[in-house]
Amino acid sequence: MNAVLIIDKPAGVTSHDVVNRVRRLLQQRAVGHLGTLDPLATGVLPLVLGNLTRLAQFYTGSEKSYEGTIRFGFATDTYDAEGESLGEPQAVGCSLEDLQQLAKRFQGVIEQTPPPFSAKKIQGVPAYKLARKKKEVKLEPVQVEIKEFEITSFAEERAEFHARVASGTYMRSVAHELGVMTGCGAHLASLHRTSVAEFTIVDAHTLEEVEVAAAKGNCEALFVHPRKLLPAMPSITVNDEVAAQIRSGRAVNLPEFSKTKQVKVFYGQTDLIAIASRVAGTLFHPKIVLAGAAQVQVTGHR
Repeated sequence: MNAVLIIDKPAGVTSHDVVNRVRRLLQQRAVGHLGTLDPLATGVLPLVLGNLTRLAQFYTGSEKSYEGTIRFGFATDTYDAEGESLGEPQAVGCSLEDLQQLAKRFQGVIEQTPPPFSAKKIQGVPAYKLARKKKEVKLEPVQVEIKEFEITSFAEERAEFHARVASGTYMRSVAHELGVMTGCGAHLASLHRTSVAEFTIVDAHTLEEVEVAAAKGNCEALFVHPRKLLPAMPSITVNDEVAAQIRSGRAVNLPEFSKTKQVKVFYGQTDLIAIASRVAGTLFHPKIVLAGAAQVQVTGHR
């Protein structure tokens, strides 16, 4: 079963929990996800199944969009609603206009300190493991890009926002830093991911929908059409002869793509058999083979 399935992750479960449940429901061992969501967070969690797990390398830097709520008045040790308060509640004296002005400081390429409860490693140990033991967690700021960040409303100490960010950005840190700026503390109360790369919440299915489809043997109806994957990369549909060469890991000539670095190779309308990289001129070598005789990643001709 080679497919991409978009899950609308519920709150209270980890991304790994979702992967494990889909493995059981679809009786598919090879399942991975394209970007972790915290247990608190909900929304778009793309899963790759079977040989299409090899596509994960093309999504490591994917842009993501969010909607969420920031609660002002106190900070927490996890920077979100699941953590312990770091002090007594503070009076909130800021306005919507104040927050909207502060939000502008976050837009663009900025330095951001990851949350202490994160998977960032300190001397090989994930920061969250140290934080859970009440040990000091000192993480260095990293460069991230926030392409859009707008506070859309503010009432009863809660600010609603939407954001569009590059990979590696922590919205929990944004909430915490806003609390520092306002002087009253803040944390991320809720987070809903609305898109990852080309996948949006419109494409997403609940775990209950997957369970029903699996029981009926109709899971294919939930999968993303292969032609929609990696839309920025051109595609070609090849004949039997070229398909056989690519499936065997051999280089092929693709005259249509003399200036293209990589191309998706289809056999028929739905069978994505490879991602091929240009070696020289119009000669392409399969970087990864997704279907056919060659079932391992091809390492030559980088």
